[in-house]
Amino acid sequence: MNILSAKNIVKKYASHTALDDVSLDIPAQSVFGLLGPNGAGKTSLIRIINQITGPDSGEIFFENEKLSSKHVEQIGYLPEERGLYKKMEVGEQALYLAQLKGMKKAEAKKKLKYWFEKFEMDAWWNKKVEELSKGMQQKVQFIVTVMHEPKLLILDEPFSGFDPINANLIKNEILNLKKQGSTILFSTHNMGSVEELCDNIALINRSKKIVDGSVKDIRKENKSNVIEIEFTGNMMGFTNSLWTYGKLGEHSVEGEICKAQIQLTPGSTSNQLLSSILSAVEIHSFKELVPSMNDIFIKKVSEGNALGTQSNFTE
Repeated sequence: MNILSAKNIVKKYASHTALDDVSLDIPAQSVFGLLGPNGAGKTSLIRIINQITGPDSGEIFFENEKLSSKHVEQIGYLPEERGLYKKMEVGEQALYLAQLKGMKKAEAKKKLKYWFEKFEMDAWWNKKVEELSKGMQQKVQFIVTVMHEPKLLILDEPFSGFDPINANLIKNEILNLKKQGSTILFSTHNMGSVEELCDNIALINRSKKIVDGSVKDIRKENKSNVIEIEFTGNMMGFTNSLWTYGKLGEHSVEGEICKAQIQLTPGSTSNQLLSSILSAVEIHSFKELVPSMNDIFIKKVSEGNALGTQSNFTE
């Protein structure tokens, strides 16, 4: 079941098209990565989901119902631009924001006590926001975003301003929230976090969706059929043993260990390559090089930009 579906969303600002016929489905109880370079259209889509603006055409559905004002309390939003009142005390402000989300004061206070203890923030309650570091303020905003237990959490660059320890703390909480039944829409430029956290992603570039699917499948679809092998033995004998199954690429020798990258020839399998070299050298490792999400991001955006430039030129 999808918790949220966007159907053929178009959004224009004067002569600029921010979203051009974008559709996507976000499965319930998953972490969904919304990716793209700056200016791609991600923020415009997030604003439409939060009903801050509306699409020029297309529709958003929340649990198979057309998105409406009644769904606001079921969505938590942590924007990239942080916004806390500097002169207010932390506890007072957190209570105020929780009540804006529809929580009663007593319930909000109980939930805040739980989260402040969990994040070791008890001593911050009576401090003014301006006394806190950027990372501390970020923790407060994260708590306010999740404490009313929304079905859908939208986190825009949630690790900005965090040191590695606190970034890991938030990553663990995102996974815990998923286990407890929440769905997380996660917008970031940190591709390492995407690989750690996301089940599915959509990549938007120049207002259009250019990649969509599970992280596992996308990495598999973009593999280059390159095998990295570490071995001991004669490099010449190794090269001769490749036969027609592979072509030698980058290679190096450190002490007795040789390392080589082999491009499989079309139609060949890794098992055939392995069988052909076993008698020539002693193999220490044999692994397929699968591209990272960072590699795929750069490749797909570069390809899209090249096509866009070519299209503009031919016009």
